[in-house]
Amino acid sequence: MIIASNVSKKFGKLKALDNVSVTCNKGECIALIGPNGSGKTTLIKSILGMVVCNSGFITFNGKNILHDWQYRAHIGYMPQIGRYPDNMSIGQMLSMMKDIRHHKDAILDEDLVIQFKLNELLDKRMRTLSGGTRQKVSAALAFLFNPDVLILDEPTAGLDPVAAEILKEKIIKEKQKGKLILITSHILSELDDLVTQVIYMQDGVLQFHKSIEDLRKDTGQEKLSKAIASVMIKING
Repeated sequence: MIIASNVSKKFGKLKALDNVSVTCNKGECIALIGPNGSGKTTLIKSILGMVVCNSGFITFNGKNILHDWQYRAHIGYMPQIGRYPDNMSIGQMLSMMKDIRHHKDAILDEDLVIQFKLNELLDKRMRTLSGGTRQKVSAALAFLFNPDVLILDEPTAGLDPVAAEILKEKIIKEKQKGKLILITSHILSELDDLVTQVIYMQDGVLQFHKSIEDLRKDTGQEKLSKAIASVMIKING
């Protein structure tokens, strides 16, 4: 579904991505993991078309994304920090996004709007919202248009335990529908029940891309956090 082929990206002298190749297929929930500055965000932004690679290319359903910008309509993106117009209300935000992206035959997915009770806060202005509520708005918008691909950047950051569990259940449900889900998170314990594959990056280099079963087998660790710690010790000597 999404294939990155020998992708490299420089920002000045910094090599954010160094010849990265990965294949991400539908029905997978993939954890994109690595320390700060590893290239995770640059890879995500490259997939979204927000960053143009210096070399290599990315395809979405077999088409080079440079020549087919409409692929973005099939992706739901939840940024780590959602930035919205301060004076708009939640209701206005939802309506605006529906007007921008909604097609007549599209079926909207408002599960999270209802489960997070955002439908009871429609008149609340974005500037008055707590970080957790803004995060709920970001999650609801990512899932709203029933996309084939979900890219979630630190999705549970700032969420209370109940909201985090609601979001995790929603992710599992969408994965079972055959969607591709990419998640970045520093809280690895939250990914144990979700992910089927792990992509690990460091200093812009892809260190490995393997199934969670293979990672557990290779490290002898059941928990993702301990498995990754074991890998990092080997990589860093």
